[in-house]
Amino acid sequence: MRQVTPITDFFVICSGNNDRQVAKIQEVVEERLRGLGVKPLRREGERFRRWVLLDYVDLVVHIFLQEDRDFYELERLWKDAPRLDWEEGGGGKAASMNA
Repeated sequence: MRQVTPITDFFVICSGNNDRQVAKIQEVVEERLRGLGVKPLRREGERFRRWVLLDYVDLVVHIFLQEDRDFYELERLWKDAPRLDWEEGGGGKAASMNA
């Protein structure tokens, strides 16, 4: 993200199929980062769990209800940013959002 906005270095965009999955994803993200000594500067969207935002300054985590992710299409809005697809096991591969 640093090439296209001064807001943050990275966006993580993920989704769950229902509000319970969104809550669980949030719980795991916060738990793992807390284990590294990192806490979010702010949280938004916890009440309805349709779009939860965790702001870690250099990293902003967006956790969507799938239908809201489809509606807002953040990937399209930030299509000029390089994309890093995450894979289980911590591996990732760089790819263009335009690909």
